Amino acid sequence: MVVDFCRRFVARSLCIILMKHFCSSSVSEDLGCRRGDFSRKHYGSVELLISSDADGAIQRAGRFRVENGSSDENATALPGTWRRTDVHLENPEYHTRWYFKYFLGQVHQNYIGNDAEKSPFFLSVTLSDQNNQRVPQYRAILWRKTGTQKICLPYSPTKTLSVKSILSAMNLDKFEKGPREIFHPEIQKDLLVLEEQEGSVNFKFGVLFAKDGQLTDDDMFSNEIGSDAFQKFLNLLGDTITLKGWTGYRGGLDTKNDTTGIHSVYTIYQGHEIMFHVSTMLPYSKENKQQVERKRHIGNDIVTIVFQEGEEPSPAFKPSMIRSHFTHIFALVRYDQQNDNYRLKIFSEESVPLFGPPLPSPPVFTDHQEFRDFLLVKLINGEKATLETPTFAQKRRRTLDMLIRSLYQDLMPDLHKNMLNRRSFSDVLPESPKSARKKEEARQAEFVRIGQALKLKSIVRGDAPSSLVASGICKKEPWEPQCFCSNFPHEAVCADPWGQALLVSTDAGVLLVDDDLPSVPVFDRTLPVKQMHVLEVLDLLILRADKGKDARLFVFRLSAVQRGVEGKAVRGKCDCRENKLEKTKGCHLYAINTHHSRELRVVVAIRNKLLLITRKHSKPSGVTSAPLLSPLSESPVEEFQYIREICLSDSPVVMTLVDGPTEESDNLICVAYRHQFDVVNESTGEAFRLHHVEANRVHFVAAIDVYEDGEAGLLLCYNYSCIYKKVCPFNGGSFLVQPSASDFQFCWNQAPCAIVCAFPYLLAFTTDSMEIRLVVNGNLVHTAVVPQLQLVASRSDIYFTATASVNEVSSGGSSKGASAHNSPQTPPGRDAPVFPSSLGEGLSDESGPRSEGAPRPKAKARKRLEENQGGPKPGTVRSTSSDRITSGSLESPSTCEPSAEGRSAGSDQDPVAERAGSPVWARSPFQLTASSDEDIIDLK
Repeated sequence: MVVDFCRRFVARSLCIILMKHFCSSSVSEDLGCRRGDFSRKHYGSVELLISSDADGAIQRAGRFRVENGSSDENATALPGTWRRTDVHLENPEYHTRWYFKYFLGQVHQNYIGNDAEKSPFFLSVTLSDQNNQRVPQYRAILWRKTGTQKICLPYSPTKTLSVKSILSAMNLDKFEKGPREIFHPEIQKDLLVLEEQEGSVNFKFGVLFAKDGQLTDDDMFSNEIGSDAFQKFLNLLGDTITLKGWTGYRGGLDTKNDTTGIHSVYTIYQGHEIMFHVSTMLPYSKENKQQVERKRHIGNDIVTIVFQEGEEPSPAFKPSMIRSHFTHIFALVRYDQQNDNYRLKIFSEESVPLFGPPLPSPPVFTDHQEFRDFLLVKLINGEKATLETPTFAQKRRRTLDMLIRSLYQDLMPDLHKNMLNRRSFSDVLPESPKSARKKEEARQAEFVRIGQALKLKSIVRGDAPSSLVASGICKKEPWEPQCFCSNFPHEAVCADPWGQALLVSTDAGVLLVDDDLPSVPVFDRTLPVKQMHVLEVLDLLILRADKGKDARLFVFRLSAVQRGVEGKAVRGKCDCRENKLEKTKGCHLYAINTHHSRELRVVVAIRNKLLLITRKHSKPSGVTSAPLLSPLSESPVEEFQYIREICLSDSPVVMTLVDGPTEESDNLICVAYRHQFDVVNESTGEAFRLHHVEANRVHFVAAIDVYEDGEAGLLLCYNYSCIYKKVCPFNGGSFLVQPSASDFQFCWNQAPCAIVCAFPYLLAFTTDSMEIRLVVNGNLVHTAVVPQLQLVASRSDIYFTATASVNEVSSGGSSKGASAHNSPQTPPGRDAPVFPSSLGEGLSDESGPRSEGAPRPKAKARKRLEENQGGPKPGTVRSTSSDRITSGSLESPSTCEPSAEGRSAGSDQDPVAERAGSPVWARSPFQLTASSDEDIIDLK
């Protein structure tokens, strides 16, 4: 049961910590500015690999992306260096297979129609509760010949959702034939088949044993037996099973007549059954030098592990040694017996998109279990990425198109005579209508019964996309939240971290909030702040106070504000006259540059005009928060200078500053308005079209600056879409938007309200969920349910508000001890789920236990402030994720208990908090454990 109480959280991603370790100039460094280094160094580079025979004659050549980490054992860690928490299954089926998870066996509606091009499509709509969190929402799946699209839409008890509005949200507005509802319960089986075209939930990987010095695939496939080290590696991968009589996933092997060998290696990882085609276990023929029977299986595997004996300086394996047009990924494994560690190298065919996790630097694993987890996740992600290559994607689209057209032709004649009633085109009914006849209720009961039988059959067959069927213990994830401030009574408008505290704008004014201390008022409600930036290194506080035409930009010395806080002086609008920036009256938006390399740049939007304002400063020699210029006055207004005015064709909704590579005259402003994103040259004011949005209605969310190979790029987010564009100088002052090998485009499952780039992750904040993807390819990593979610700050740590505890923000990990040792001769249990007792009731969800940790000792500064200001304020929630997880943090995760009407919030310790001139308040963090976002299936 979800307790309705207000709580505030802060989530700190792993990348934020990495940026703090490697960026010393400012805590407000852009979180996404290391994308280029990460893509290039840690995902390898494309090379032309040529193989030759023993005589040196060239056999074959191919272009592969080679991932080898770093060869320097003593190399300093770089941004993106692998850590245990970076290992994630990308696009996990238990998050992406919506029809099986949310629709099948539940009351839902299915529609059929033709688009404007006369191509058939199918639409499924259901009303679901996100893991019993009392967050009802519509889920919709659209099947077209181009692929599958999934979106979530908010539920309103007072507003009926229409099919037309759902299709419009999916950019399908014109129809040759309007959608009609399908009542046949058997349609569930056909739609399940359409979903299975996304790829199998089970995998088969080749394992090839290569002796030292072997240079051809004929030699490698002719190894009759392996070595002791190879057998040790196979034991690490999984269990040796007898094929005859095997009833589990067989991966194309014969389980009746032993024609493909007697034994094989099998395992389960996070709900995925994996069969390994081991070269030394497949049939061997002394007469056949090419070993066709072995090549028939391993040569048709998308991913192959090559276990190579010998030392590193020996002749290296090259993918071109293997004659296969189907294998796209090779994982080269070497075992160092002297040091008892494994070394890994990955070869990916050039067309395979980037996939993670990136190899550690150097790619040496001393912990064998971590190596197993890393290798299996890498191989699973690699096969999924291969299915996106042009060769496989075209085949999948052709198959999907054929299935949709065939199903359409089968259904259309029956739609006229078998419809029980004709519902309005505009009605999507979350439940049975109150006036429904008994015949309709009987149809729904039969609909649910058939769907549940199909779900049971999929589970027994081993095709259930659930990671909890046989997954292991949960591991700590970098996005785990912690309470920062419970019992927060106000609605947060915006916020920014200040030291270890949080400066929050509310309807009651601007408050300084920190852990269990009372909130300290800084500005009263006469100054309604809508945007703010706390720049501790520059000793500046920038505010946008918005009240219609009287909106202004204000700048304050942070040290002066701190003295006012210490003296309990609360400022009002009348006290801030000297802090107004000239010419900013009527501003509705502003943006600052994130690097502050030479000067602070501020761009202020006043309707369709942009004002460029700068503040010159010299770089500090050491880390300090003292003023960089020695001011004579309390107000820094005189240090800001107006540069120029730029006119746009419309008022911008989103605005981002992009630093040019030379920091001279190539700085850019990205603006979003109407149906387009434009980039504007700061020096000339000339605007260039960056991206045009093809949609009737556009909701602009964000434009995030990222940098690839030293060149600027932008992540453009609008509606459900996110697209990466590279921008570079061209023709002396012009700018060119050019395609890049690392460009990608994807769709969010739910329309985001805000986007945060916390490298290597992209976090989308919606009204009731947090969607986490990878920056480098846009692949989904996790989805967390957070009722009434609102992002309030994200420049360093990530702060957001919610009205209930986040009890599922991390997903379950897996280890062989828990996942691979279901009796090796018996396939994993696949029994019936516990069926709901009434129509529309789904599978049960469970939440993990919570434990409570002890608070840290409080600093003297806190004690003095507490004595001056009274007793402690309600407890707080802070979310933090260390880049290296200590054993203590894993053994005793802590949590905070919810109060009946409390609200919590959070932040993590900031290095600048210890600088002179910053408020120094200690903290007492609480860590919330989380249960996974899965359907729990009771096996009986």
